[in-house]
Amino acid sequence: MIKLVKSSKSKSMANIVVDSTKTLKKDWDYTKNEQWNITLSQNFVSLSVEKQRTIGAEVFSLLAKEVEGVHLSSEWTCKHFLEGLILASYRFDRFLSKPEKVTLNTVVMPKQFKDHEMDYLTAIQEAVFWTRDMVNLPVSHLNAVQFAEEIKKWCQDKHCSVEVLNHAKIKSMKMGGLLAVNQGSPTPPTFTTISYKPKKQINQKPIVLVGKGVVYDTGGLSLKPTPGSMDSMKSDMAGAAMVVGAIKALSLLNIPVHVIGLIPATDNRPGGNAYAPGDIVTMYNKSTVEVLNTDAEGRMILADALSYADKFEPELVVSAATLTGAAVRAIGTKAAIAMGNAPKNVMDALVDSGLKTHERLVEFPFWDEYLTPMKSEIADLKNIGGPDAGMITAGKFLETFVKSPYIHLDVAGPTWQEQRSGYLPKGGSGFGVRLLLEFLTNYHQWKKNEN
Repeated sequence: MIKLVKSSKSKSMANIVVDSTKTLKKDWDYTKNEQWNITLSQNFVSLSVEKQRTIGAEVFSLLAKEVEGVHLSSEWTCKHFLEGLILASYRFDRFLSKPEKVTLNTVVMPKQFKDHEMDYLTAIQEAVFWTRDMVNLPVSHLNAVQFAEEIKKWCQDKHCSVEVLNHAKIKSMKMGGLLAVNQGSPTPPTFTTISYKPKKQINQKPIVLVGKGVVYDTGGLSLKPTPGSMDSMKSDMAGAAMVVGAIKALSLLNIPVHVIGLIPATDNRPGGNAYAPGDIVTMYNKSTVEVLNTDAEGRMILADALSYADKFEPELVVSAATLTGAAVRAIGTKAAIAMGNAPKNVMDALVDSGLKTHERLVEFPFWDEYLTPMKSEIADLKNIGGPDAGMITAGKFLETFVKSPYIHLDVAGPTWQEQRSGYLPKGGSGFGVRLLLEFLTNYHQWKKNEN
């Protein structure tokens, strides 16, 4: 973790000039582990925000093992440079017997650096790093019960309350989708509600975020192939992790928006009692679903959570899930897919938040015709449609369980990195935390544009 501090003192030290023409100009004759000065030139401001983040990551890579701290000199904004530097400092090394030694742990910022920007950087560091940790943890260390415990331990504070429903309670509530997916698992499911309600909330009705919490997905009886598929399925709860991370960031920054998070969690295994293709499941809202593929499990647990969201009478419901391979085949790993029936100003605000944070969204059509392939002849719905537009038909399936304005995010592509790139590590990327934080922080703006 990088510690951010302020100082107005001028020190004589080795220097790096960050420019727009030659990225790094190095002037060093230094003793290892001394303090360094980083100067952002006037030209640096002309760079795109994302380029500034990328250069921040490059500077961290250069100095991570060389110095203990750096002093930042700039008459211009350096928030995005620092954002990239901080996000690049993440390491998932808890299982290494000999972790890589990183000495850089302190950034001293210029005295004119705004307090709210410092608070933002501190909050995203904590929230994004926690999110990455959860995605990177294997199911041997993070089953559904352990995930709920981690959420409660990390998220509960004076602004956030956390309630965890156990298997018996879930069964009594007849959450058929979640219970069906859990049937083959050796560990019970959980259903976690996080309520962030600041004292001076500006929204009368809450915004509900729903995250898919499949802590490991074998595909169930519709078993996945192992190479390039099942080996990364510890990341199938990335939607849930990003929802929790975003809510915690809101709490750390005391953003005055009432938000509720719903996290249905289980793994999906081919145990002796596993649900099977051909089963018909009665969901929480009493509708029935014909199961044609047990690997389409995310929508089963999300559907129960989306129906449960109705009790809060939300202004808006947003779901986040690593839901379909079709999403990755459509647009790759550089963005997530957004779709829904929410007002245009709300969707536009969310897409714009993605551009600002470089956690980009591509809006897909959401026409009613896409629900037709999900209709069953022996139940209300099927859990898969035909071979076409799988990411949209899955979204339309979910929409049938929501009564409020709704946006679905299929984040299957960008939440997992096969290789380190800039400030994104290999493994869990933490995608979506900054996106949702930006969107919810600017709630008053998109509400103002409602008409």
